[in-house]
Amino acid sequence: MPNDSSAGAVTPRDHIETLRARMGESIIGQRDVIERLLIGLLANGNLLVEGLPGLAKTRAIKALAKNLACDFSRIQFTPDLLPSDITGTEVYYQSAEGSEFRFERGPIFANIVLADEINRAPAKVQSALLEAMEERQVTVAGTTHKMAPLFMVMATQNPVEQEGTYPLPEAQMDRFLMHVLIDYPPVEDEVEVIRMVRAEEIAAQQTDTSEEPPAPISQDAIFAARAEIGAVHVAPAMERYMADLVDATRHRDGYGDDLKRWIEIGASPRASLALDRCGRTHAWLRGRDYVDPEDVRAIAADVLRHRLTLTYEAQGGGISADDVVAELIAQVALP
Repeated sequence: MPNDSSAGAVTPRDHIETLRARMGESIIGQRDVIERLLIGLLANGNLLVEGLPGLAKTRAIKALAKNLACDFSRIQFTPDLLPSDITGTEVYYQSAEGSEFRFERGPIFANIVLADEINRAPAKVQSALLEAMEERQVTVAGTTHKMAPLFMVMATQNPVEQEGTYPLPEAQMDRFLMHVLIDYPPVEDEVEVIRMVRAEEIAAQQTDTSEEPPAPISQDAIFAARAEIGAVHVAPAMERYMADLVDATRHRDGYGDDLKRWIEIGASPRASLALDRCGRTHAWLRGRDYVDPEDVRAIAADVLRHRLTLTYEAQGGGISADDVVAELIAQVALP
């Protein structure tokens, strides 16, 4: 007989669904964005979140951090920001016992780091994030400092403002697991946003704070979910499908004339790895222990849109990276 002693136990998926529901209470009309933030968290990657002002980019990231048992830091990127303002620096201390240099950690040393308006700082400052995002460590004055086991950078940027901005270089773009786009919510959801913010303003004026907020989701629940995601089955045919999608961005013969005219530089092997990690996470969130083509297609645009360099012909013709990904999906067949 099977052991039913754990029948009522809370599973990692239960914790994640609780986290999704709590985020949904703060973010109205952005269900896809909430899911992408969860995928980034569970797939252990960094996210670039892009959208027009006022579309709850920062609010969504804060809602994720608020409901997790984690350290959260926000870095407001500006043109006068210095790399040491992010990583920290060596500080000289004197005392009766002697003098020494001590490393004072910067805001990058948190579990979830919000890099707000990342494209408002020059390349020298942006590059201060590269080692932390890829190697999960920071080297200052010849000493390497490791990041916490739970660590991710969530950066935001505005797609329309060009004055005083510095486009992210390709090397840094490639280090983001996904590039998430936020669009305007439907008008029905916008009405709910008005009501929600009004209720928050009223609640903030009340002095009765007897109601305790719910306990945050523990980091152990995230690590347990990641372990289950690591066991999600990926068939050889699906592995080949993901590799074929990425390879089609580089070797475009045989996939129609449009891809040859639209793509100048294809995606790196990081794209294949990201498709695998995000595809398995998407399948797990759907309650499956295997990846099917829909999982890959659902996250393909988020994984590939920032890894493709389009030709001048495509840009002049109004072709977006999402249009290219849609054509890729239409042209590349399952093995």
